[in-house]
Amino acid sequence: MTTPPVHRSETSRRSVLRMLAGMPLLPVAGAGAGSLLFAAGAEAATAKGAPVSVEFVGMAAPATAAAQAKTTVESSMVVGWADGTKQSFALDYQPLFITGDMVPDGKGGTTLAGGHYDINGKPILDGSLTTPAQFFSDCPDGCNLLNPMPATVPGVKGNTLFAVVQFEYTTRDSKDASMYGRLPSPIAILTLDQNKETGALSLVKYHTVDTSAAHGLWITCGASLSPWNTHLSSEEYEPDATALDDQCHGFSQSLYGDPNKANPYHYGHLPEVTVNPDGTGTITKHYCLGRISHELVQVMPDRRTVLMGDDATNGGLFMFIADKAADLSAGTLYAAKMQQEDGKDLDKGGAFALRWVKLGHATSAEIEKLADSLTAADIVEVRKEDPQDPSFTAIPFSGKTQWVRFKPGMEKAAAFLETHRYAPTAGATMALTKLEGVTVNAKDKTAYMAMSYIYKSMSDGKSGIKVNAINAGAVYQLPMTGGQTDVAGAAIDSAWVPVHLSAVPALVGRDLATPDALGNTADADLIANPDNLKFSEKLRTLFIGEDSGNHVNNFLWAYNVDTKALARILSCPTGAESTGLQAIDDVNGFSYIMSNFQHPGDWEKGLHDKVKDSVAALIEDAYRNRRSGGVGYIHGLPHAV
Repeated sequence: MTTPPVHRSETSRRSVLRMLAGMPLLPVAGAGAGSLLFAAGAEAATAKGAPVSVEFVGMAAPATAAAQAKTTVESSMVVGWADGTKQSFALDYQPLFITGDMVPDGKGGTTLAGGHYDINGKPILDGSLTTPAQFFSDCPDGCNLLNPMPATVPGVKGNTLFAVVQFEYTTRDSKDASMYGRLPSPIAILTLDQNKETGALSLVKYHTVDTSAAHGLWITCGASLSPWNTHLSSEEYEPDATALDDQCHGFSQSLYGDPNKANPYHYGHLPEVTVNPDGTGTITKHYCLGRISHELVQVMPDRRTVLMGDDATNGGLFMFIADKAADLSAGTLYAAKMQQEDGKDLDKGGAFALRWVKLGHATSAEIEKLADSLTAADIVEVRKEDPQDPSFTAIPFSGKTQWVRFKPGMEKAAAFLETHRYAPTAGATMALTKLEGVTVNAKDKTAYMAMSYIYKSMSDGKSGIKVNAINAGAVYQLPMTGGQTDVAGAAIDSAWVPVHLSAVPALVGRDLATPDALGNTADADLIANPDNLKFSEKLRTLFIGEDSGNHVNNFLWAYNVDTKALARILSCPTGAESTGLQAIDDVNGFSYIMSNFQHPGDWEKGLHDKVKDSVAALIEDAYRNRRSGGVGYIHGLPHAV
């Protein structure tokens, strides 16, 4: 953790926060990274006059073992004053806990942070230990600090805030055997005490949500905050119902104590968590948004249109339009048909016109009922070799070709439970690779989506598109508009329909022909393998977290969409992924960037060879022999409202 903010004038940080509060922000063209101009007319209580700009100042990639082994924040924000002087405020990283900590349960006792539980709420034990103990995750992921709401939790001295954090998986047991996907994913509600003077957050209560009503959770990855203040979770890499494997059986054993009880059709959906005033919560799983590799979703300002990341090989671009605002229990599912613009930007991810294929309309209740009653054999026949039968359709699926034939009358079940197989037969393009985070710039009606890797089905030309491979990936922009029709000519009932897909020029990774001095295989001064994305409307800034197999340390970046300036603002421990990203412009007068990390010391041969010897012991000491991940936030941002 870095040192506290250093003030470079006589004006206190708190007084600056008060001065900045309420001032509308305008971008400064050509200014520094993340620059902003405050509208005229706000009187500053200082001889320096009114603040005229704010900018992110980035940090260098860490080069010492001590810095590489921890979350490092050496970035800052600089306020410019009317008299031409500037005042710098150092940002810092504030941890809330690391997994495996015993944290307050709000009842006078403690509970295990990141602990795994079975369907009955009993701790799942790691039997590989000499004395079995409860598994806890090393992979905190999606995290949302909620907007202020009524609260009744005792013990808070300042403002009561709630956050929801989910845990994607546990990497290994105590004997280093893989546990990926073999444990149900826990999700927790944090009651936080917000200091009214400094904005600092402290944990008062940790509550694990009962997920039994949702059949447990499967590999919860990214998350977003809904416009109605709920936590929208995810279930990534849906199990293949036609070919259940050891992972699915292991998950079932952990959850139910029976390797064959878990129903694969209950997983690969969208869970939603609603927080109660007492710091507990309820979970509802929505089954009508398609059963895909849900990385995360983003609800548009209309509170109905939902754009979804699909972290898969031969993934697609999916959109859901709810029947009613703030209610995801019923609606229409679409998948994009992509028309590549010949020869355009092939070395930058390509450019594509988008049309939309309607896959169907459904309610969550009816799809859950189908999931309860059907098996894969009731819905689809799958062949992995050409059956030489024209009633079968060849489709791209997880990097290979399959041949499928759907059972008569099973179109709805196929569309919502076998979405990856049904969508290409309906005309959708299933050629994307690792389409991950998604966020929205509402003012410009532009969505942003992270393509972590551009390769395989995007570069081999077998699935309908062909661009040059970029292992470091890119962030894509999607302008949105209304008045659109689907490929059948029917009107699409939304003003937030993406019509084009192309990479943001400054947010394309650059692969290196040979590794650099630290071992990076992608340019360390550009993004690599973008994953989490969040946009700040007030700062006009896109925040980008990495899940990179090409950077020795994963970074968190800030990109101003007006000045086009990119600043590195955080570095994760070596081998850790940047997760849990959320940018919050105003919570009781303070701004935050939530930022977690998972699986520190996840060594990759070749990439980490040059630093492992100097960093490994530091990470093992700090993070329980690589068994813990961290939950925290960046503090010190001037209030941006």
